[in-house]
Amino acid sequence: MSVDQITRVQRRTPESPIWRQIRKFRRSRIGMTGMTIVLAYVLIAVFAPFFGLPHPDDVDLYNVAAPPSAAHWMGTDQFGRDLLSRVIYGARTSLLLGFCVVGIASVAGTTLGALAGYYRGPFERFIVFLTDVFMTLPSLVVALAVITVLGSGLQSTILAISIAATPRLIRISRGAVLQVRALDYVDSAHSLGAKERFILMRHVLPNSLAPVIVQSSLLMAEAVLVGAGLGFLGLGVAPPLAEWGQMLAEGRGLLRSAPHVSVFPGVAMIGLVLGLNLLGDGLRDTFDVRTG
Repeated sequence: MSVDQITRVQRRTPESPIWRQIRKFRRSRIGMTGMTIVLAYVLIAVFAPFFGLPHPDDVDLYNVAAPPSAAHWMGTDQFGRDLLSRVIYGARTSLLLGFCVVGIASVAGTTLGALAGYYRGPFERFIVFLTDVFMTLPSLVVALAVITVLGSGLQSTILAISIAATPRLIRISRGAVLQVRALDYVDSAHSLGAKERFILMRHVLPNSLAPVIVQSSLLMAEAVLVGAGLGFLGLGVAPPLAEWGQMLAEGRGLLRSAPHVSVFPGVAMIGLVLGLNLLGDGLRDTFDVRTG
């Protein structure tokens, strides 16, 4: 077979669904903009120790609430700590919190939702009842209740927000599984004698993950905001670990004399949440078959 014939055969080879979705996402300006912003935050957070900045917990009482300067590009806080360093390390805390919440909530929500939607019966009714109960309460209220029991700290914050976010993913996963379960190829697999577990893992679950992926990207933005809200209330990450919500709370008493103490963490949080929301919008457009 000649080179031209091989090339024509390759061109006629159908494109895999994964690459088709990747190409569609790359054409989304909103999605690519959001991914660029999020990747920038991730790279800055990962390589923070190599920037040669002061340690975020180093106190300098002779340089308290200093304005931005050549020595401290974002100034210092009320304890003389370098604000740029604390903002960057605060990004590490927020990203770690967001990724952990998305991982825990996605696995738990997808598993429970898929089992409830596929097997139906009493188990489904029990899961739907619990989901409806939790969905009546705002995420921050549920997280506050869990934090009250477990106490403050990064691990408790992650677990609290994960518990608050899981019911939403259960509902989305169950709805997607119910739609896929009614399709013809699932009935064909049943008629061929395939086992229920094989049908669920091989046919139903992979084809119902799209809405879960989209919701997970949006959930991460909410996790960052809820984590910052808990930190602002003094119930989230325990000091001296750098965290944006806690930094906003510490700087609210200096809004007139040193506004930069609150402004820079707030701007950093807005940028990350904006990037995550844009990424979620791009993923939604990518996986929505109605957009073509």
